[in-house]
Amino acid sequence: MTNTYRTQKCGEVSKTQVGQVVKLAGWVSTIRDHGGITFVDLRDQSGIVQIVVGDSQKLSGVSREAVISAKGVVRLRGEDNINPKLSTGEIEVFADDIEVLGAVYAPLPFEIEDSKNVREDVRLKYRFLDLRNPELFKNIIFRSQVIDFMRQEMKSMGFLEISTPIITASSPEGARDFIIPARQHPGKFYALPQSPQVFKQLLMVSGFDKYFQIAPCFRDEDARADRAAGEFYQLDMEMAFSTQEDWFEIGEKLYTDLFGHFSKKTMTKAPFPRIPYFESLERFGTDKPDLRNPLEIKDVSKVFENTGFNAFKNSTVKAICVPNLAGQPRSFYDNLTTFMINNQSKGLAWIKVEDGLEFNSPIAKFLTDEEKQALVKILDAHVGSSIFMLAGKKAMTTKLAGILRKELGERLNLCDPNTYAFCWITDFPLYELNDDGELDFAHNPFSQPKGGMKAFEKPVLEMQADQWDLVCNGYELASGAVRNHNCEVMEKMFEVVGYGADVVRAKFGALYDAFKYGAPPHAGMAPGIDRTLMLLLDEVSIKEVIPFPLNKSAYDPLTNAPSTVTDKQLSEAHIKVDIKED
Repeated sequence: MTNTYRTQKCGEVSKTQVGQVVKLAGWVSTIRDHGGITFVDLRDQSGIVQIVVGDSQKLSGVSREAVISAKGVVRLRGEDNINPKLSTGEIEVFADDIEVLGAVYAPLPFEIEDSKNVREDVRLKYRFLDLRNPELFKNIIFRSQVIDFMRQEMKSMGFLEISTPIITASSPEGARDFIIPARQHPGKFYALPQSPQVFKQLLMVSGFDKYFQIAPCFRDEDARADRAAGEFYQLDMEMAFSTQEDWFEIGEKLYTDLFGHFSKKTMTKAPFPRIPYFESLERFGTDKPDLRNPLEIKDVSKVFENTGFNAFKNSTVKAICVPNLAGQPRSFYDNLTTFMINNQSKGLAWIKVEDGLEFNSPIAKFLTDEEKQALVKILDAHVGSSIFMLAGKKAMTTKLAGILRKELGERLNLCDPNTYAFCWITDFPLYELNDDGELDFAHNPFSQPKGGMKAFEKPVLEMQADQWDLVCNGYELASGAVRNHNCEVMEKMFEVVGYGADVVRAKFGALYDAFKYGAPPHAGMAPGIDRTLMLLLDEVSIKEVIPFPLNKSAYDPLTNAPSTVTDKQLSEAHIKVDIKED
């Protein structure tokens, strides 16, 4: 088939075609006028090729980023003009025919190759230009390649790709729903799925053995650097007659193959370390530990049970000992203290361990010899070490210690950038006390309690969910669980938090009914695609791996979404907008 605009793509022209006439089409990346002869770098998805134009009049009205078609003869470049950075760097096309296919009618809002340094609102407003930036452009192509690899990997393991509904019922999964008015059902609403959770479990009850899909998920959550506002994609998976061990094997194969294929960095070899949830909090101050960081947190509260130091009295005290910090200036400690105060800490106690294991610290005079000796022993402190301590209520102090550990790792360059450190976080609590001091589900009500009905013989806050997370370099990449598939257990789980069987039927009617008709044990996992791409591409913002993201306020400057609708649209949806002005 003959193409009107081009005989091939820009990046495909080679020196085997020298002397041949080709026709190329793409965007004008650069124009260089050398007095009587003009050089144009022509770009399309495949790459860049140099076009030589002998008559500058042929480029009249052509500017950077215009779309043109160029017809001419392929010729070799001179030895001094070869560009080894381009796949087409040995040749150029001497064009005798230029056609403008898409002119540029307005000044560019920013330089394409510098777009990553432009304000976010401008980048997103002109995202179609931002995406032309070679780095971002490659990211989106890479995204497609990774998703294709995931899809082939799942199929190779016998998983069947099945699509589930996008318009569904509201489901209590922990985040806010995006709701959709139902025109044919006045006063009722659909919801965009926070995940395909209910449907993938129903597929297992239907008799499908292994399911997966590249699933869009919608949650009305605030954005973070590693979390997109509004929507994200996950590799959603479920398997009948499976256990946690089965999923560890699947997850380790998937990520070992995936990262091994797309990255040359070293990575944790399977089996990945397994760390219970509460142990992770104690050692690292988080359930998403970066294991590249060798620092660990120690609870030294017992050292100060009878202390005279008021700041530590009747408090949980967490400590981190950093070896080989001799020579750090006082400003290092002061700046770190300011950082922690800005993160809601009341302060930061620090100690330099000097010759003779003497303490050089503003708090040294408040500590007894016994307390100093106990700290040295528990923390294995040596000359040149520095000890950092935080005190307060347990939950907050644990969180702050995790923030401190991460910050120390970054300031001291303790984390090898050429390593992927994977681990599984296991044994999550099933219940927790919410901000009002009432019992609530710690995560979601879909996970099976470890031990089934026997689990309810334990104190409620000691019950564990058959649930796990896959963590890499401080990021949660995937969550998984053995699902509850028993109606009685389901009712009992809700009874603990004060709800009867009627609530279970109301919230999970489809699952509750399905479980009455022969439900197999099943489990699943869902790796986040966007966050996985962030790690593989070494990006610090998730927006750099998403084609058209919302901004941090969940607004799209490109399409002006969300937007107002007409009174007629509201009337058809049986909605009245009542907004009170401040």
